[in-house]
Amino acid sequence: MPRLLVVHHTPSPATQALLEAVLGGARHPDLSGVEVVTRPALTASAVDVLECDGVLLGTPANIGYMSGALKHFFDGVYYPVLQDRGGLPYGLWVHGGDDTSGAVRAVERIATGLSWKPVAAPVTVNGAPSRDALEQCRELGATVAATLL
Repeated sequence: MPRLLVVHHTPSPATQALLEAVLGGARHPDLSGVEVVTRPALTASAVDVLECDGVLLGTPANIGYMSGALKHFFDGVYYPVLQDRGGLPYGLWVHGGDDTSGAVRAVERIATGLSWKPVAAPVTVNGAPSRDALEQCRELGATVAATLL
């Protein structure tokens, strides 16, 4: 069964709501052939990445960058997975107060260095998540999971 790894840093109610929406999409009954594994960014490991078939990444935008927790994840997995996980499909969601562009750019640069392939446009949310933003996150989760079937 294909495995989708969800790596997230969710320190606020807004980021938690986005995570729950992403998981709702990834775990849709039509996608029951995909195992969804969730790991906080500070505990996700290279083994988790080596054992997965796709990745969903979630982070707040902190001072124009991804969270330190997600950067820690990338620092820990970069070299151990570099040779074996090229082409890994991924998706990204970012929550910010007013600007998420720096965080998106930083994640995309690292993912490009890993030769990961985006399967959907990043979902960016500023301020309190609206119904539309939550739906976009559900669609992101479903889209990435569906690529694994």
